[in-house]
Amino acid sequence: MIIAKGIRKSFDTLQVLKGIDLSVKASEIVSIVGPSGAGKSTLLHIIGSIDSPDEGSVLINDINIHTLNPRKLAHFRSSNIGFIFQNHHLLPEFTALENVCIPAFIAGENKHKTVKKAKDLLIYLKLEDRLSHQPGQMSGGEAQRVAVARALINNPKVVLADEPSGNLDTQNSVELHQLFLDLRTKFGQTFIIVTHNQQLAKQSDRIVTLKDGMIENS
Repeated sequence: MIIAKGIRKSFDTLQVLKGIDLSVKASEIVSIVGPSGAGKSTLLHIIGSIDSPDEGSVLINDINIHTLNPRKLAHFRSSNIGFIFQNHHLLPEFTALENVCIPAFIAGENKHKTVKKAKDLLIYLKLEDRLSHQPGQMSGGEAQRVAVARALINNPKVVLADEPSGNLDTQNSVELHQLFLDLRTKFGQTFIIVTHNQQLAKQSDRIVTLKDGMIENS
């Protein structure tokens, strides 16, 4: 499903990733853990095509994503990858429903079908009473579930989550990680989750530990 090979990345003179090899199977949930500065988020951004490696390759379903031209890469990313961030990055002036619809509208999907699907996702995530609420009118846990729905709206094969529970309390963190397990069962997505929370990482199928830009164990 995902094969990252020989990934190296530097920022100025700082070498952040020092030759990462990582394979993730379809429908697998993998947590990436390690100390701050280990390169976890950088690796996630490279896998998700937000950033490019200095060396190495990333294959998703046998497609070398970093060889695609910008237009094809943008289309591939929109169609195959969903992102969830620590700070949910919802647009504050839009409702929950509108925030979820935006990626599908950008992709040119039918408006009526998109709105119905967005409602279905929000109802599945127990947010049926928050469809018309803006982010500032929701709790942190609710806003993060809206971000999950937004990540799922285009039926991505891969969901990448960067410290998704970092701003949540313990109960909401546990519920969010359980939600990932439920979503994998229902929709079959592959999840790669960067987290500092070892206890929550243990809910994953596999834990990959990064240290000093290298995989210490997987």
